[in-house]
Order: sequence, then structure tokens, then C-alpha cells
Amino acid sequence: MDDSPGTALPRPGRPDGPLPQAGPADPGDAWEEAFLRDGFVKIEGAVPERTAEECAALLWQQTGCDPHDPGTWTRPVHWVGDMAQPPFVAAANTPVLHAAFDRLTGAGRWVPRASLGSFPLRFPHAQEPDDAGWHIEASYQLPGETHYFTNARSRGRLLLMLFLFTDVDEDNAPTRIRAGSHVDVPQVLTPYGERGASIFTFAREVDEASAHRPIAFATGRPGDVYLCHPFLVHAAQPHHGSRPRFMAQPPLHPAVDPDPERADGAYSPVERAIRRGLGLEGPAGDTPGDAGRRPGPAAEIG
Repeated sequence: MDDSPGTALPRPGRPDGPLPQAGPADPGDAWEEAFLRDGFVKIEGAVPERTAEECAALLWQQTGCDPHDPGTWTRPVHWVGDMAQPPFVAAANTPVLHAAFDRLTGAGRWVPRASLGSFPLRFPHAQEPDDAGWHIEASYQLPGETHYFTNARSRGRLLLMLFLFTDVDEDNAPTRIRAGSHVDVPQVLTPYGERGASIFTFAREVDEASAHRPIAFATGRPGDVYLCHPFLVHAAQPHHGSRPRFMAQPPLHPAVDPDPERADGAYSPVERAIRRGLGLEGPAGDTPGDAGRRPGPAAEIG
């Protein structure tokens, strides 16, 4: 679970940063449809291979382990916090990712990252992890509260992102994903109101509500990135494979929070999925009056 806010670059759509232009990197309508259906899309090669290798080398330094000596891999997981070195900044801001952010969350509604984190670096180990339960990510803290909270409109988060920095197959502890579970969660969160609740409060409810969903695995090559709905139910798993799995799981922060009842009706795929979970929109598309509206900069953004 990533509790770190990270740091941010100038926001697109403002005088301090140009708006990324859609083009060959634009994931297209098919990716929006997959995101709405499954709760995630995989972008292969979103980060250049050389950049991914540079990130992995810096992460190895953080572990103190020797990549060529499994005898030094004595712990099942090394947690690394925020990393803001140039390779990580470059990884978070490729043209294809910026285009995908625009398509999935709305142009001008997201804040570019100037770092990546956190990193659960998992190593082959006989010890079972203690963090492998099904959950969603939390996003904000309230005064006097120890744990992070979330609410039914996903305050403080637009996406969960999984950046792969090593080869990951099904034998090397890929993140487990309950495909389609993102629409099961809004009804679980609704009773907690605008204040929301800690994920530890509703963890069992989320698990039970999504238990019928098929499981997918976040496998891939260094540089592949999964863009996930903030309500996608997922879990770690024991690592009984042969090679370490290096991954970042940062959030994409909002310039303005998602709103499933926007006055302008220009819903992003993130908001449309929440609407489906709340019963405000059917799986066939937008409600009458909303059809054809593409998400653009939020009204609050000049």
C-alpha cells in the first residue's frame, strides 16, 4: 500500500506546463472500454527499456543486496519509499503515459509526478508475506487519524499504477488482480459518506463483495505499466519463484477530485466506473444527456 504523497511536476493545461497532445501514443477507445470493463489496462513498453534498467539498478542499491548472489537475499520484501532521481522522473512522464492519463482521468485533471514510490521489492523466500490480503488503496489522512482513508468518490486518487522494473511471470509473485472488482467497491464505501473510512474498517467487505471476480496477474517485462482504477481490488502473494520482483505502485494524484455527479456531465472513465458501481450508469454507456461528452479540463481549472 502506498501511503506516500510523492512530489509533483507543473500541471498540464496551466501556464507552467504544456498540455500533452494525443497522437500515436493515445491508447484509444478500446483501452477506455477495457478500463471500464476490467478496471485496468496494461501499457507494454510504456517506459523505455534503458530507463527501466537504470531504475532497477538504483533500487538494488537501496536493498543492499547483490543481484548476482542469492545468498544476500535474506528478506522476503524490501520496502523502498519515494525515489526522485532522474530515471524515475523520466519513467513517470513518458508521452504514452501522459496520453493515457488524459484519456482515463481527463485532460487537465491530473498532477504529473516528479518521483515514484513506494516500491515493494519482493524476493524468493520461504517466509509467507504478512501483507497479502485483498484490498484497495487508501489516499488521504484526516486530523487525529493514524491510518489513511478513502471514500466513494475516490478523494485524493485517480489511479493506482504498477510500474514493472524486472521480468515478472506467474512464478515470481505478480500482483493478483480481481478483474472487474472496481465496480463492486463504491457500494461498499457509500455508507461511510464523504468522510470515508480506513481500509482496515471495510477490508472484509471489499474482499467479500469482489470474491466472485476472475483473477488476473500483473505480469510483464521491465517498462510495462498497469494503470488501475483506484477501486480495483488486488493483493500481493508469496514469492516462491527464482528471481526478485521490482515494482513501483504510486498513485496518480488529482488536480481536482473525481466527481460521479459532475455538473457538466463530462465524465472520465474513472468517474464512469464509479457511477456504474453506484447504479448511476449502466454498462452500455452514459446515461441520457451524457452521451458523447468527452472529459476535458475540470470547471475549477482555468
